Amino acid sequence: MADPTTCPPLAPSSIAAAHVKIRPYIHRTPVITSRSLDVIASSRDPRVFLSENPPPTLASEDVERSRTPTPRFRLFFKCENFQKIGAFKARGAFHAIARLVEEMGIEEVRRRGVVTHSSGNHAQALALAASTFQIPSYIVMPSISTPSKIAGTRLYTSNVIFSGSTSQEREAVVNEVIADKDAILVPPYDHPDIILGQGTVGLELEEQVDEILQQQQAKNASTTGLDAVIAPLGGGGLLSGVATWFSDKAGTLVFGAEPSYQGGDDGRRGLAQGKRIEHVKTLTIADGLRTPVGVTNWDVLCDKHKLEGVYAVSEEEIKMAMRLVFERLKVVVEPSGCVGLAVVLFNREFRALCASRQQMGMREKEEEGWDVGIVFSGGNTTMKAIAKLFAEVEVDGDAGDEGSANAEREAGKIGMDGERRVEDVAG
Repeated sequence: MADPTTCPPLAPSSIAAAHVKIRPYIHRTPVITSRSLDVIASSRDPRVFLSENPPPTLASEDVERSRTPTPRFRLFFKCENFQKIGAFKARGAFHAIARLVEEMGIEEVRRRGVVTHSSGNHAQALALAASTFQIPSYIVMPSISTPSKIAGTRLYTSNVIFSGSTSQEREAVVNEVIADKDAILVPPYDHPDIILGQGTVGLELEEQVDEILQQQQAKNASTTGLDAVIAPLGGGGLLSGVATWFSDKAGTLVFGAEPSYQGGDDGRRGLAQGKRIEHVKTLTIADGLRTPVGVTNWDVLCDKHKLEGVYAVSEEEIKMAMRLVFERLKVVVEPSGCVGLAVVLFNREFRALCASRQQMGMREKEEEGWDVGIVFSGGNTTMKAIAKLFAEVEVDGDAGDEGSANAEREAGKIGMDGERRVEDVAG
């Protein structure tokens, strides 16, 4: 990568400059809204809307609000599932390549090529960005990567190299490629250039929400825009970028969202303990979030002026949010991308915080509810994987055993070799 000492500072102005560089190569993904999800999120118990007989009306809600503090939300969904390669990672990859070309020259970068390790989204993103500039790419993927993400990466490079699923095994293969090809390492998240690229999600989200609010005439000219933004947290490239963008917007709080399964909430636990957790071993369905927070990213996220907090949700809560996205918004978002909405809907601590602040009216018009931006980080899943995830009954007998194994393979819980080992798998 470009020398971190020569990188632009982690500041909103640097994100704006990064956006200028990558704008020709990425999509300005849409921001969408849903009145039905606003109602569901603003109800006392969003879970009831997933029952066979959801309530026909919320007429009693206003009466109950006086007894039970309930947050009110207007939600704005930034759909990075519509981004190139199906995830926000394209932003960081294109910015990293652009910065390498700036510093080293295109011919030198083409001579050496680039290398990374990733279970899928960064793999696809770097392969695409490199191919756009006719730069060779070498992508090390753990064997536990989902088949669809392996296939997506192979669309842009023939140099997909498989490794074991532990950090030592992946890094050993990467080092072999560097020794053989003199390739330049482009890490998935732990570098300023990656963070600045991912921060352009926040830049666009703010612009687009302001445009929507002006069209709706929902706020007068003196209001400050989004009250809060929530984004998934894995390695921290996306969340630290978004937190950096909003760091000079005092009216906007930034939150992170993680899976709790098998200790996948290392960011939340690390902040509570006051130290970065270095290793994560989880087979959460949110396969893009199976990695610890990076070192550079941690420095951003432990700054209370940039990040308000991190909250975690269960596997079942992720699935419930995923179902609502599919049924109410009619869009496909992978489990990792649904953790932010799951926190808004189901995390009691987060909802209590929002209700308390809105009730206290700590900021202008808070009693009317919050305008909250939610980042859908990606949509790289398949119909087969979704069907397996929501299957209610397993098939009996030998076919059932095979079906169960296939379901876990689709979810990236079993490697191609049948192994279940996993550690610090970057998305």
